[in-house]
Amino acid sequence: MRDRLTTSMRASHVLALIFVVAALCLAAFGAATGDTFYLRLGTEALIFAGLALSVDLLLGYSGALSLGQALYFGIGAYVSALTLMKVPSFWLAMGAAFLVTLAAAIIGGLIANRVRGVYFALITFGLAQVFAKVVYNTRELGASDGMIGVPVIQIGLGPFSVSAASPAGFFLVVLGIIMGLYALTAYLLDTPFGRVLTALKANEKRVPFLGYSVWRARMAAYVFAGLVAGLSGALYPMLRGFVSPELMFFATSGNAVISVILGGVGTLIGAIYGSVLLVILKSIIGSWTEHHLIVIGLLFMACVMFLPKGMVGFVRPRIERLLGREPAAPEPAPPSSATIKSGSAA
Repeated sequence: MRDRLTTSMRASHVLALIFVVAALCLAAFGAATGDTFYLRLGTEALIFAGLALSVDLLLGYSGALSLGQALYFGIGAYVSALTLMKVPSFWLAMGAAFLVTLAAAIIGGLIANRVRGVYFALITFGLAQVFAKVVYNTRELGASDGMIGVPVIQIGLGPFSVSAASPAGFFLVVLGIIMGLYALTAYLLDTPFGRVLTALKANEKRVPFLGYSVWRARMAAYVFAGLVAGLSGALYPMLRGFVSPELMFFATSGNAVISVILGGVGTLIGAIYGSVLLVILKSIIGSWTEHHLIVIGLLFMACVMFLPKGMVGFVRPRIERLLGREPAAPEPAPPSSATIKSGSAA
């Protein structure tokens, strides 16, 4: 079982490497051609991929469906925007978003983890809707219009500096952060704590007999998922220059769930692939027709029917077989004449 999980994780890492290489090629092509649109679109897809990653951590590994994960994405976005409008510092904005999202995720976890199943989904949905309405009616936060005028910042990376206005530069920064969150999440799931989460999804009632606290494990997973969503959301105002209450609405959480299902529940890297696919489809199909949601809905149903394990769930077993293939054992050498003679003498 351990070897099976290790091979599965290695296959996901191979897909992650392929994704990074493809993203670097896009960045190089965009920088060479002076492209802005596709690099900005790719950056947005990566940011929402962080939200989908947090949903997959809960749904794919602990079995908890959160319909309000956009709450922490929006909190991270608003805190980042407020910080940048006061002090235009990338690291200060990310740090503030981390701390506020941490506090919000702890409070939300204390409320949501009191229940299980569909009630957990409904409570997370309700928390996001309540907070979104509060922001929607708060004039100091821009109310329904949101907050505009987030300044363009310089991102200090040691001896180098990258402007958020640089399409290729900011794309690479976001790529590094999102893949860093993926790597951290994958490492966490490869620890004994990750095994506890998997056990929770398989049979929660047996976990206490192994000496682990179900509530603590669920709480830790919920808080960590909230932090992943919050740090991803903190990047949004740096890209678009504004934030709005719509970032906390159900549509944002729903898109994240769809991304996870498209990519493959419980594959982790599938959430990133699914998010990129969804954002690209919305952009391309939306340029053809205003009824793009109908087309996306049909594609989603087709994926559920014909690819129930998602894109990565369909591809990963093939990579696993390649990684798990052992070299053939060498054929024994034919006995020499000396060996035959010694055997006869005996």
